[in-house]
Amino acid sequence: MSQKIFRKGFLALAVTAAMGMTSLAEADVVIGVAGPHTGANASFGEQYWRGASQAAEDINAAGGINGEKIKLVKADDACEPKQAVAVANRLVDEDKAVAVVGHFCSSSTIPASEVYDEAGIIAMTPGSTNPAVTERGLANMFRMCGRDDQQGIVAGDYIVDVLKAKKVAVIHDKDTYGQGLADATKAQLNKRGVKEVLYEGLTRGEKDFNALVTKIRASGAEVVYFGGLHPEAGPLVRQMREQGLTAKFMSDDGIVTDELVTTAGGPQYVKGVLMTFGADPRLIPDGKSVVEKFRANGFEPEGYTLYAYKPWPPASTARARPIRPPLPSG
Repeated sequence: MSQKIFRKGFLALAVTAAMGMTSLAEADVVIGVAGPHTGANASFGEQYWRGASQAAEDINAAGGINGEKIKLVKADDACEPKQAVAVANRLVDEDKAVAVVGHFCSSSTIPASEVYDEAGIIAMTPGSTNPAVTERGLANMFRMCGRDDQQGIVAGDYIVDVLKAKKVAVIHDKDTYGQGLADATKAQLNKRGVKEVLYEGLTRGEKDFNALVTKIRASGAEVVYFGGLHPEAGPLVRQMREQGLTAKFMSDDGIVTDELVTTAGGPQYVKGVLMTFGADPRLIPDGKSVVEKFRANGFEPEGYTLYAYKPWPPASTARARPIRPPLPSG
């Protein structure tokens, strides 16, 4: 993610636009923070909530948006599509949200965004990478992160150019997010002249992958690419190592959390694991003071924390009058 994108802060600008077009009786500007706040992927929901909460705190301390305070509403979809639609309807109909930060899993973001679009509510996802999130012609759906097809190109090229692998097993979790990434990586590998020796799906929620590991061993794979999330990546790489497989393990931005160590059963199993992720916003000089603020509160702003913080404008400009929302992009 470039510094230019990181600085945009377009969500709150869109909120001011919404406030300019509607008459709000409430004293608060209600913004939903939707994602997996419970379940196996709750660590990502925590990143969303921490980032959005710090942004709201900073803006409210500076006087709010047009003089009104931001009120955040937590909406838990547990990365389940049906639940995502339910919480989206609740945010629209009951909470009267004017904007939403979310969702996380692409399989949840895509159906939920239809609800927001119909209601005319701006939604911005810090972490949903499937291209379909922003390629369905919805005027109100935005993203802060890169896309699967971008990650797939990077992953495929790295496997070919850096790892020099000729035999690659491509594994996915059968989900919109995970399979989308696996397919994008496979396509780039094929484009570069490498045909996968194994293409296999696993089921989210399962923990015993020994049969799959046996297939990986039989394939002779030098690299295993996994499209999915840390709850499955951890046990998979552990069982590979327990069976003596030394193949490189590479995955995506869905495993960028300290929880990977926990799900794998210890740091010894994730040593050398590779992953694709956008430029770490913690390293951007302009963000140093923000990063220090999170750390002072005992929270390391890893993963998507700052992606959820920076859709908002700087607190000093949050009271700007409404402007035209930006055009959606891929």
